[in-house]
Amino acid sequence: MRIGQFSDTFMPIVDGVGRVVYNYANMLARAGHECYVVAPMHDTGFRGRLPFEIVDYSGMPLVTSPQYKVGIPILDRHYHDRISSVSLDIVHAHSPFIAGQEALRIARQQNIPIVGTFHSKYYDDFYSTTRSEVISSLGVKYVVDFYERCDEVWTVSNASAEVLEDYGYHGSITVMPNGTETKTEPENVTAACTDGKPLLLYVGQIHRKKNIGRILEACALLKRSGYDFSLVLAGQGPDSDGLKNEAALLGISERVTFTGHISDMSILDGLYKAASLFLFPSLYDTAGLVVREAAAMGTPSVAVRGSCAAEVIADGVNGLLCHDDGESLFEAIKRGLDAPEFLAVLGENARKTIPLGWDKVIEKVQLRYLEIISHFDSANAIAMPDDSKFGN
Repeated sequence: MRIGQFSDTFMPIVDGVGRVVYNYANMLARAGHECYVVAPMHDTGFRGRLPFEIVDYSGMPLVTSPQYKVGIPILDRHYHDRISSVSLDIVHAHSPFIAGQEALRIARQQNIPIVGTFHSKYYDDFYSTTRSEVISSLGVKYVVDFYERCDEVWTVSNASAEVLEDYGYHGSITVMPNGTETKTEPENVTAACTDGKPLLLYVGQIHRKKNIGRILEACALLKRSGYDFSLVLAGQGPDSDGLKNEAALLGISERVTFTGHISDMSILDGLYKAASLFLFPSLYDTAGLVVREAAAMGTPSVAVRGSCAAEVIADGVNGLLCHDDGESLFEAIKRGLDAPEFLAVLGENARKTIPLGWDKVIEKVQLRYLEIISHFDSANAIAMPDDSKFGN
């Protein structure tokens, strides 16, 4: 198959969607398929050893999140010349926005099917930016319209499928979960350790929509209760300064480290391995890829009951659940820190039950792509009568 993966984010950005697209492209190419990633340009340097091709277009940094770039591919002549020479069998859009619209254009131009994956709670994104329910609702209509134009729609969890349906999408949905990279013992565990103190870890955007304030509230209660710990917030985002100020007001600045953007996965793996607990109280995320990554390193997570990230967690079995308030998160963390043997069992159970290898996911993806292409070709054959029947 000749496959196009279209995304508004890609490596070296270490966010969930970028890592998903990388693993799709990497695993599909290694399985013998001709794979292309279409995304905004981030690095014009040497890109050897990749088994897939990157067809990127010029982009400008977003003001609020400079690690991300946005562009208009159709206005990039060099990109347009390159993509015009690429013939595909199927395109897969990982965003309903610029990359998704370009995927739709290519799909219609080449008369091939398009798969769209719903990755994010877009209403929350719109509202956090505009603070307008009207504009946010209009934005959601745009998102739903995009997925209604796709030949097949995927979500990464059952909970995210419910979110898309709540937005007003009424078509069929295929749940295609994200995988986890196969992990070995990371080289950077020693560097990530914190002198024997329990390490509490969060990885992701430093954005209030991720509910990071709850983590700070819980850690303030931990300090007040006499617990010795270190908190690492790994990532970059528009609320870094505000959350640093909040940590200072709560009196925990000396316990909190904001690492900034980390592009080296071996460092992240070291942090995951060194952590006693991974804290992910996000109500925004549709799957929580980072929960799977932490589990792959034997670290259990704390998530909010009913959140998408909590879908893979059984409370007290392979992780811990709390309610959406700082005191409940504090109690869950305390429950783990007070019982090291229990915490070790949680981590081992998390490692055994939560990670899902990308090889298994990509096996399903390949089969589904083939079915979609076959169905699309058959439908086109029925729609287009054979000219020979009319004597041509």
